Amino acid sequence: MRLLEIIIPLVLAIYLIWPHPRPRTIRFAPAIAFFLMLLHFVIEGNRWQMLPLYVLTLILTISSLMIISSKTDRPIIVSYLTVILLAVSTALPTLLPVPSIPKPGGPLQVGTTIFELTDSSRKELYSGVDEPRKFMVQVWYPADPLPENKLAPWMSRADVYGPAISTFLKLPSFFLDHLALAKTPAYRDAPIAGTSTPYPIILFSHGWDGFNAQNSGQMIQLASRGYVVVAVNHTYGAVATVFPDGKIAYNNPNALPEGVPDNEYEIAARKLVNQWAGDLAYTLDQLNLRNSDAKDAYYSKLDFNRIGVYGHSTGGGAAIQFCGTDPRCKSLLGMDPFMRPVSSEVLANGVTQPSFFMFSQGWSDLVDSRNNQLFNQFHPQVSDSMGAITIQGTKHYDFSDLPLLSPIAPQLGLKGPLNGKRVTEIVNAYLVDFFEMTLNGKPSTLFNDGFQDYPEVKLK
Repeated sequence: MRLLEIIIPLVLAIYLIWPHPRPRTIRFAPAIAFFLMLLHFVIEGNRWQMLPLYVLTLILTISSLMIISSKTDRPIIVSYLTVILLAVSTALPTLLPVPSIPKPGGPLQVGTTIFELTDSSRKELYSGVDEPRKFMVQVWYPADPLPENKLAPWMSRADVYGPAISTFLKLPSFFLDHLALAKTPAYRDAPIAGTSTPYPIILFSHGWDGFNAQNSGQMIQLASRGYVVVAVNHTYGAVATVFPDGKIAYNNPNALPEGVPDNEYEIAARKLVNQWAGDLAYTLDQLNLRNSDAKDAYYSKLDFNRIGVYGHSTGGGAAIQFCGTDPRCKSLLGMDPFMRPVSSEVLANGVTQPSFFMFSQGWSDLVDSRNNQLFNQFHPQVSDSMGAITIQGTKHYDFSDLPLLSPIAPQLGLKGPLNGKRVTEIVNAYLVDFFEMTLNGKPSTLFNDGFQDYPEVKLK
């Protein structure tokens, strides 16, 4: 909960539990809470989870003022029941807080920006109309923010993504409306920081029904350490894509059809991932053009000899496919990589780049799954594998920001039983160390001690 969301029920609780007769100053406590509620509307923003607390604050304010005007402190018969009601009213915003993206551990401030790319050389496969492939990308980078640069929201269009994610999770469409209030420790459209040494690039590919900002915490961690991190929002594979002209492209379920024979499914999946790998390639092409343009903000700031790629789920498969076919990729990391879309050639030949794979226990425990069978076929062919691990107590979405949505995220199916902060610590440690080691040549104790630093980590 945010600061005023904590203070308001605390003030009301003091008023309700204070023994009768209450001092005159205590009788004004509900009015103070009401004033704080108005400040909360202006400073923090109202949200539906706080509605019961808003109503209770208003009722107690009116009743307390009536008591003050009568110059008596008559005990309210329902005072103690009201304490219980206050606790229940406070529980809802506590269980569904406004998500907080942790501050990064690196020394640099972070900026972020979003822009559209159009690849006229490729056709859109999933819109049903004859048009070129268009998609959105979000970039996180070392920044020198100006006073007018404000903190960026977690989601650029929470009014679209909130209902879309709620629907995906089979929750009421309004359930995540409060995501519009979530901010990140990155400054929107801040100038990129000057540098004498070009920044290495990291590409990120989200999973099926995911979105580009789903791993913002990881992006900000990397950018604060001197990386330019670029996340692609894969149109019609993402839960939603919002274009600058207002057009919204929602996930097309036919792109990855359910209930079809395995061979038909894998043909569709490979078609999809080829499109996503093409998105990654075209993103690099456009960044290279900007890096060569003396009038562009990115001019000479990007190092195309140090390009890392990582992805989650279907995006992990896209990352593998991209690195198996594009030599610009210099290091590869997969988080619960979905192997079924990976081409037979890449499965058979592996990849040559330094590679590392992290699995949730939820996926690793499915020992005989088609995905694990394909990974076990692929992994021995990886010529420079840094290992494959399983994080005990985790599920598929533990690799994203989604567990930050609620303390009851395990009950919502968004994460495993392992504490969210602990999961984030482990995942970020391996993520940062891997790219520091493979792109910046820094030694890593995590990768040199047989993965003994965290007891939750096991070799896959």
